[in-house]
Amino acid sequence: MAGIDSELAGEQGAVDERYARLDALRAATRERLAHVRRTGPSGSPQNRSERDAFATLYEDRVAQLEAVEERLVFGRLDLEDGSRRYIGRLGLTDEEQTPLLTDWRAPAAQAFYRATAAHPDGVVLRRHVVTQGRTVTGVEDEVLDLDLLDDEDDTRLSGLSGEGALLAGLAAGRTGRMGDIVATIQAEQDAIIRSELGGALVVQGGPGTGKTAVALHRAAYLLYAHRRTLERSGVLLVGPSRTFLRYIDQVLPSLGETGVVTSTIAELFPGITATADEDEAVAELKGRALMADVVARAVHDRQRVPAQPTRIRVDGRTVVVRPQDVAQAIARARRNHRPHNLARVGFVRDMLGRLADQYVSQLQFEVPPDERGEIVEELRTTREVRIALNLAWMPLTPEKLVSDLWSKPARLESAARGLSPAQREMLARPADSPWTPADVPLLDEAAELLGEDDQAAKAQARAAAERRQSELEYARQVLASTGSGALVSAEMLADRFASTGPSLTTAERAAADRSWTYGHVVVDEAQELSAMAWRSLLRRVPTRSLTIVGDVAQTTAAAGARDWARMLDPVLRSSWRLSELTVNYRTPAAVADAARRVAVAAGLPVSPLTSAREVPDALVVEQVPADGLAVAAARRAEKAASEVRDSAGAGRVALIAPAARVAGLAQVLADAGVPAVVGTASSAADLDATLVLLTPLEAKGLEFDVVVLVEPAEVLAASAGDLYVAMTRPTRSLHVLHSAPLPAGLA
Repeated sequence: MAGIDSELAGEQGAVDERYARLDALRAATRERLAHVRRTGPSGSPQNRSERDAFATLYEDRVAQLEAVEERLVFGRLDLEDGSRRYIGRLGLTDEEQTPLLTDWRAPAAQAFYRATAAHPDGVVLRRHVVTQGRTVTGVEDEVLDLDLLDDEDDTRLSGLSGEGALLAGLAAGRTGRMGDIVATIQAEQDAIIRSELGGALVVQGGPGTGKTAVALHRAAYLLYAHRRTLERSGVLLVGPSRTFLRYIDQVLPSLGETGVVTSTIAELFPGITATADEDEAVAELKGRALMADVVARAVHDRQRVPAQPTRIRVDGRTVVVRPQDVAQAIARARRNHRPHNLARVGFVRDMLGRLADQYVSQLQFEVPPDERGEIVEELRTTREVRIALNLAWMPLTPEKLVSDLWSKPARLESAARGLSPAQREMLARPADSPWTPADVPLLDEAAELLGEDDQAAKAQARAAAERRQSELEYARQVLASTGSGALVSAEMLADRFASTGPSLTTAERAAADRSWTYGHVVVDEAQELSAMAWRSLLRRVPTRSLTIVGDVAQTTAAAGARDWARMLDPVLRSSWRLSELTVNYRTPAAVADAARRVAVAAGLPVSPLTSAREVPDALVVEQVPADGLAVAAARRAEKAASEVRDSAGAGRVALIAPAARVAGLAQVLADAGVPAVVGTASSAADLDATLVLLTPLEAKGLEFDVVVLVEPAEVLAASAGDLYVAMTRPTRSLHVLHSAPLPAGLA
């Protein structure tokens, strides 16, 4: 015990030293931020821009320093040369720039995750430091080279024991937020996290293999290792739902990154809130690749030649909008291959020129060139001319185009000749119907084909380019005069001088700009994306640098992927590579084996998995009478909720049931006075609830200490993937309640 106490005391001193440095950096950054804010809004536009730039940078730095409070230090490496290297959430140096803490993403930290006894990589001993708050509560040592340990080390190590950092992390109670795995990353996970930036990396892994955690840590690593490449364009993280994104929202800040943009597919189109529900068959139809051709034909249909000439009186003279002139002007405008609204500018200019020729030919005198422009302008502002040209080539918004497809049968029939009358009837709905998530990729497709008037944007870009060099030089002078170079670079500061007003973050700029392109995109639960969703997503990453994370055995969307090659080859061709996660860290072996048997019996493409843990009594199957099923489920869930709370107040239970049973179960829980959140969590408080009542779809991507699963046969009847998802959510135990016969593999 004396040896253990001595080791804990030694590590406590090391941890205290690093927290003291963190506190000092926080205080210094806050003081600099306060000084910048005290300067007020006075001064020249350049001075105000400088103030805003520094304020934003200091705010980002404060947020980064605040986010790493928990488990700042979690590891130590003892190396062959006798040196020690502490590993933590971010890099720290003392005032003399001597390293105190190595960022977990740095190359110098790789050995903490990859070193083995067979390949020690210069490491004699690897230590996991376990903390609660700022207090060291335990240490776990792995000796990688016994020959290099001295007698004192042998004596010290003989007194150490414990469960191990990985298993301790797996056994911890679940909370409403996803926990990071930075202290317990395993070798196969680390290899994926640090994989090269270029190309598309597909990470396939069964339930509990840490796919989401790996995706988040990869985003943080890439921003660290390729900051100059990614900082200005950013990284986009796409999740399956806003609930899921709230669940993981603290992981990246705790890893030292606050600049990742998070979104769902339904949120990718600025200004559109797509939350309405629709039948799964309709969503599947909208997600098919052929809908890209439907949208393209719908745009093409808005460029039409009139059946008859249109005669218009202008200032006492008659001009004629002739079908042959319109046809020629349309053909000429299309040859430029520009988007509809941009090509329309050329069409209108061409038609106005033809009408001006008609007008001039009726005059009895020669028209000087400078007066011809006045005639063109008069024609352009004549209401009847505008109407005739708009009927031939109407300016459109994506919302108008897609809404007309669904609400006007004639337009859909013309654009969707490949669909049957029954399929077109499925898509029909009133013009004022709210948008659904499956509409968003179609709106994005339409926006790409329609385009916008980009003249203002081009002018702004030219002006910004002209200012860039002078701003960079000015930033170097500012940093030299203020001594702030240790915190920010001249390039970072110059980026904040791009406007004379407050600077927007990458997330704020990207959210408002549909055409924003990212340096890298991470897609979680990627197997759920439709072909149209992939088209929308790939527009945002022209470099095709992606991390695609998912499990084709857990696909629940009808439009989703059952095979990676079948989904990705049409859009990425051969530019993607596959890595697999094979170890299940979440689900106890008995539960994982049962879920695998059910999935195999249902014909799902299940990945091979090895479970890391055996938990006694992890799987309980109980048959109850049909009329007592709801009450039995409520009682079992209530009992589990009272048992899971650990000493830190963590622990969560999910009561998962078919959608048709949720309302009845919610009423039983309410009648019994059992506090529970029903349905998709809508707030941070909901995410922290001990007991939640969910459908299998709502539980996707989440994890719980205990899951009470009601009537698995009904879940299977709706979707085999739903049952596989529901069975693989628990970290401690799965309690199955049923009255109907059990599915194959579970009986």
